[in-house]
Amino acid sequence: MPNLPIFAPSRPVVIVPYQAGWAQEFDLLAQRLRAVTGESLLAINHIGSTAVPGLCAKDVLDVQLQVSSLQNATELVGRLQAAGFQQGEHLIHDIFHGLPADSAELEKRYMREPAGERRMHLHIREQGRFNTRYALLFRDYLRSQAPAREAYGELKLRAASLFPHSIDGYLYVKEPVFHLLYYAAELWAEQIGWTPAE
Repeated sequence: MPNLPIFAPSRPVVIVPYQAGWAQEFDLLAQRLRAVTGESLLAINHIGSTAVPGLCAKDVLDVQLQVSSLQNATELVGRLQAAGFQQGEHLIHDIFHGLPADSAELEKRYMREPAGERRMHLHIREQGRFNTRYALLFRDYLRSQAPAREAYGELKLRAASLFPHSIDGYLYVKEPVFHLLYYAAELWAEQIGWTPAE
């Protein structure tokens, strides 16, 4: 077996079984975000593993905030900051092999929870972009396809066991799987006529 890269330590990477309460927590958070942002959002989506019933996950809510234009998102970010949400650490693009790292299709703004609150990641993305669509496709494909969901859950558990104290190491193992899942999910979407929904 080849030597694994050495990654900087981080908080522990803990994967827990699916929690039914995650959906309720998202609903409450979405109401709160609507109150803060007003009409500036086109949609609020529960995304990521906590949005997939039956899938194990880190206990972190991933939320996608869809806007009409990232270039005009400064006011939205300001409202979130005024409500206590924190600017994310220099994360302005998602990563997807096959698209340039600075592609507008991968651009986003990233926010974190107010200090002392439960962990959450707010991904502000432009409606119609590749990364916005993919977050919903990934979620809906795993909701629909139990074998893929179970295999992905097993991979997450193994990645966490390899890198129990490094989120960068955990992502190093996990990220290529996103791209494999994407192609399977696109075939599934074509077969069923899938379209993005909340």
